[in-house]
Amino acid sequence: MTDASPALLLLLSLGLCCPGAQGQRITVTAKFYNSKTTHPQSGKSLELECVSSVDSGVSWIRQDKAGTLHFIVYISTLPKTTFKGNQMTSSRFEASKIGKSYRLKVMSFEAQDEGTYFCTVNYNQVLYFSSGLHAFFPVTTTAAPVTTVSPTTQGSQVTKRDVCLQSHEAETSKEKELNFFCEIFIWVPLAAACLLLLIALVITIVLNQATKRRR
Repeated sequence: MTDASPALLLLLSLGLCCPGAQGQRITVTAKFYNSKTTHPQSGKSLELECVSSVDSGVSWIRQDKAGTLHFIVYISTLPKTTFKGNQMTSSRFEASKIGKSYRLKVMSFEAQDEGTYFCTVNYNQVLYFSSGLHAFFPVTTTAAPVTTVSPTTQGSQVTKRDVCLQSHEAETSKEKELNFFCEIFIWVPLAAACLLLLIALVITIVLNQATKRRR
């Protein structure tokens, strides 16, 4: 068997359309061996278990994110394991059989091992397969940092101070204008009165001198 073989797609298609063709109900279940396991952890081992109602050998297959099928191992009833490339052993996987339980162990789970795992049973020339077992790393979400703006920041204090200074300067200029107009209204009449008195004094002096000359 070869990795990502088109024959695997054909076998799965036959299993989809022909389960129980001879009337016998066969069950094949794939699950995590440890019931507490919900997802793999990077660099750690992951053990899967396939339980079949018939003892007829099991094949483990992985479907990657792109949908490509990858043959991993065939475990016979003896038991005897055959990995990809007709190898008896694998540096990445271990396979074993206890009773009707066929187990696959990923020695060190990495990103390349992510995918949906199936186990298949060929019984009486009919292919039965389990539901897909999803083995993906958990999706990590990074929360956006929350920034809070203090209502009494230095910038706001400076702004308020500037506003106060500007308003104070505006009030000061208005006061100066008012004082200027007040001074005009006060000093202009006084200057006019002084001018009239001066004119009257000059006229009086002139008249007195004219009178003395006539005498």
